[in-house]
Amino acid sequence: MTQNSEIRTPDCILCESGETSHLCREESRRMRMRDFYRCGNCRLVFVHPEQRLSPEEEFSRYELHENDPDDPAYRGFLNRMFEPLSKKLSPGSFGLDFGSGPGPALSRMLEEEGHTVRIYDPFYADDPSVFDETYDFITSTETAEHLFRPRWELDRLWSCLKSGGWLGIMTSLAPDDEQFAGWHYKNDDTHVTFYARESFEWLKRRWKAGLEFSGESVMLFRKNG
Repeated sequence: MTQNSEIRTPDCILCESGETSHLCREESRRMRMRDFYRCGNCRLVFVHPEQRLSPEEEFSRYELHENDPDDPAYRGFLNRMFEPLSKKLSPGSFGLDFGSGPGPALSRMLEEEGHTVRIYDPFYADDPSVFDETYDFITSTETAEHLFRPRWELDRLWSCLKSGGWLGIMTSLAPDDEQFAGWHYKNDDTHVTFYARESFEWLKRRWKAGLEFSGESVMLFRKNG
C-alpha cells in the first residue's frame, strides 16, 4: 500500500532519527486506518502521531479488558516477567509497577514474594508522586506498546531506578518488514509503538546498561554504576 501523501513522515519517537520510512497502511480491529513507520536507526515501528486515539477513546478500550489478579491464566501470562525478574531481586525489594491497569496482578504476585510495590497507571492509578521515589526494580508489562512518547517515558523510569536496579519490559517484538503487515499484535488500536530487538539495544547503549532477553517478549535492563 502507498503512503498517504497528505501525512508528513515523522521523526522516530524513540531515537528521534529522521531516518524513518513508511512501512504500511492498515486497518485496525476498530476499522481505523493507520500508517506505520519504521525507523532505519533503532528499528522502532510506530503509528503516525496524528492517528492515535483520544484519551477518551483509549480509556473506553481499556474498560473492556478483563485482567483479574486472581485469574490463574492471567498470572501464568505474567510469569514471563515474574519468574526471571524474581531471580534477580534481593529479599524485601522496593519496586514500581508502571502501567498496572485496572487489575494490578503483577504487583500482587511480587508482594506475595515479600517485596513492596507501588503502582502507577495514567487511567487507573494516576499518582505522579511515584516518580519522586527511587526503586530497586520497575516493571512495565504490556505497557510499552501503548506509549505515545516512549523516549521520555522510559527515560523517566530509568531515572527512578537505583544503581544496580532492574527495569523489566514485557512486550511483543515487532517482526521484519515482510511479516509486519500480517502481524495480529498491531491491529489493536491502543497499540501504537512496536520495538525490535535493535530498539532495546539502542536503549542499552543510551543508558550504558546491562541487558538480558528472556524468552521472546521480556527485556531486563540493569542499571550500572
